[in-house]
Amino acid sequence: MDRTEAAYAAYSVATIQMLVPTITTERLTLRAYELGDVRELTHLIGAREVAANLLRLPYPYSEQDARAFICATEQSGEARFAVALSGQERLIGGIGLRIQPAQARAELGYWLGLPYWGCGYATEAARAVIAYGFDILELDSIHASVFRENVRSAEVLRKIGMRPEGCSRPRVLKWNRFVDLELYGIMRAEWKSPPAPRAWRPHTS
Repeated sequence: MDRTEAAYAAYSVATIQMLVPTITTERLTLRAYELGDVRELTHLIGAREVAANLLRLPYPYSEQDARAFICATEQSGEARFAVALSGQERLIGGIGLRIQPAQARAELGYWLGLPYWGCGYATEAARAVIAYGFDILELDSIHASVFRENVRSAEVLRKIGMRPEGCSRPRVLKWNRFVDLELYGIMRAEWKSPPAPRAWRPHTS
């Protein structure tokens, strides 16, 4: 069903958060963050190797930062998912969509704890969230950006069908150094839903 610009403008933050589901993929469960995630979130995202690739992150990262992030999720205007291995509760990463309802678009962001790099989990989670954005939220486009030297993350974006859309000048400051951002995007018309079944159910707190 097509949505007009006015309809998207009325698509409130509360509505977005109400629709945030639990998504099950072949190996992962994408779920709402919980306060029980604070310790693991602090440990994993606070690692220097992980923090180095994230733009919007305080560093060093404290348990207070983690608790504030989790508690603010419902008011964030974002669809934020904790990533866990199927059958396990322990957090291994995070992924989400920063949604602009009036424009029918969103920005994809994600991270994984260092012990879980190189296993294909980021690609698996990203495919599921892209499908959620297009199939459930009916967005028109989804974009993402990565630091130019972050080759691993750029490869994930290409694997899920995103196309390079250019590179910004080094105007983004990260740890006292200006860096380039590579820009990627995918339109709804370009998206092909994965053939494997995906289970999802609305999250209820």
